[in-house]
Amino acid sequence: MTFPGAHRLPRWTRRAVLLAVPLASACALLLLAPASAMADPNGPKGPGGTDGPNSGSVQIDLGGLTDKPSNSLVAIIGLTLISLLPAILLTCTSFTKVLVVLGLTRNALGLQQIPNNQVLAGLALFISLFIMSPVLSDMNDNAVQPYLDGKLTASQAFDTGMEPLRAFMLDNAGDEEIALLTNVADRDLPEDRDEVPTTTLIPAFVLSELKDAFIIGFIIFIPFLVIDIVVSGALMSLGMMMMPPVMVSLPFKLLLFVMVDGWALIIKSVVASYGTG
Repeated sequence: MTFPGAHRLPRWTRRAVLLAVPLASACALLLLAPASAMADPNGPKGPGGTDGPNSGSVQIDLGGLTDKPSNSLVAIIGLTLISLLPAILLTCTSFTKVLVVLGLTRNALGLQQIPNNQVLAGLALFISLFIMSPVLSDMNDNAVQPYLDGKLTASQAFDTGMEPLRAFMLDNAGDEEIALLTNVADRDLPEDRDEVPTTTLIPAFVLSELKDAFIIGFIIFIPFLVIDIVVSGALMSLGMMMMPPVMVSLPFKLLLFVMVDGWALIIKSVVASYGTG
């Protein structure tokens, strides 16, 4: 489309005129449209009109997606638990007691790094999983799975999951340790053990575990101490003052430990102390 004398106008002016013509046409069509189509009080007519079969409100069905925690939330909770797992393992399970007993057994034998720390920690970990398996099963059945299914909220799942763990710690925490921690915290001693706060129960449980571990270690040390005394007396009577008694007593300790199946006795004693097995 051209205008008379358009070739005399500058180039940018001609482009502006060419763009203004279509815009003006569109505005004219809108102004000339029927007013009834734009002022219908009932709104625009869809297929079949507002009174047709397709009328009604719009509904979106999420299919229960909001009833369950999202995968991202579950991943965040899982990463948080993994970061807190070492602290939970050391303070709320039987791992500390088992590891201390195994370490004292190694020292009673007179061995410094055999078995090494990694072997003892791995053995203590799996023994702890065996001891804690009923507690973990209750926590999974009563708290974790209902939360993943959307039947419990996060706070309800936490409270429900803590009940089996608190019951385990209460069964293995001594009254003296609970009273000690309560007095240190300057609180009134609860009338019932179930009313002990978790912040008091956890350190009391750890102290009780260490106390029991040292008692078991003392019992383990007695036969090996007798062997050391006998060997030392024999060497002194023979005049062999320069020979270390440990070098002579170590084979006898190992022989005694193997003959009585020492590792099995220790593991059975530790597991039996929790009423398991």
